[in-house]
Amino acid sequence: MEYFKDDKEIVFGPVPSRRLGKSLGINNIPNKFCSYDCVYCQVGRTLNKTIERQAFYKVEDIIQSVEKRIINLKNRNEKIDYITYVPDGEPTLDINLKKEVEELKKLNIPIAIITNTSLMYREDVREDLMDFDLVSLKINAVDGELWKIIDRPHDELNLKDILNGILKFKKEFKGKIITETMLLDEINYTDEVIMDTAKFLKKLSPNKCYISIPIRPPAEKIKPANEETINRVFQIFSKIIGLDKVEYLIGYEGNEFAYSGNIEEDLLSITSVHPMRKEGVEELLKKAGAGWDIVDKLIKENKLIKLEYDDNIFYMRKLKSRL
Repeated sequence: MEYFKDDKEIVFGPVPSRRLGKSLGINNIPNKFCSYDCVYCQVGRTLNKTIERQAFYKVEDIIQSVEKRIINLKNRNEKIDYITYVPDGEPTLDINLKKEVEELKKLNIPIAIITNTSLMYREDVREDLMDFDLVSLKINAVDGELWKIIDRPHDELNLKDILNGILKFKKEFKGKIITETMLLDEINYTDEVIMDTAKFLKKLSPNKCYISIPIRPPAEKIKPANEETINRVFQIFSKIIGLDKVEYLIGYEGNEFAYSGNIEEDLLSITSVHPMRKEGVEELLKKAGAGWDIVDKLIKENKLIKLEYDDNIFYMRKLKSRL
């Protein structure tokens, strides 16, 4: 079996997460293998649109990378709230997911995964997710046309099958489930469409339903939904699902990025998944006792790019999907 080899760090962070606190990220998918090509994706356009599960990296390489990073972070008194699968593509494409999580559970740190839900129609995927402590499900729409516009799914995917798979998973899963619904500008969010999504979420009954907008620069010219739309969705969701279950996820998560001891490695591994605002980069450099010349050097070496979005400056690793 041939595994992928690239120069990225499989493990990054911890990074501040609005849902998960201090999240130690696992980037278990190469750039950019995904079952979707979402119009708002911050990682970029999907280079390999696929629904075929495969082994991308060796299980032992992932486990060793996590263990090494945790030892390093403990020596620096850095906190970890979750180990989180949040890669350059769809994490459930990794066929070794169950084996990895079985080993990671031995570390006694809660494990989360952020999935686009596209493979939830598959029994093996649902089974692989059973050992997670928290599963975050992306549910942008239950309307087929809207789903295709926003998520641009693989041609062989069927939304009805996916939604049924999500409900089957909920019946058996013992951990925490949260959902995220992304709201974008120039999308026709009729009351009927919003209500249908809310009714599905009520049936699913997750621990929390998050309403979100893009807060980091998407690869395409996509803007967040306007305030009127965001508020209308919140009101409809709250009425149908329950006010205690619905929450906004629209604010900046902050600058509390962890320093592992190698500032260049930290900047490149974090920004390969998570574009960093200028303020966050400045805080990380401060932790490392380093100057802005590190950023200038990485830009000059064509490893880092500068982006602007919503009146903020971001820095991101230069990936093929962002070219």
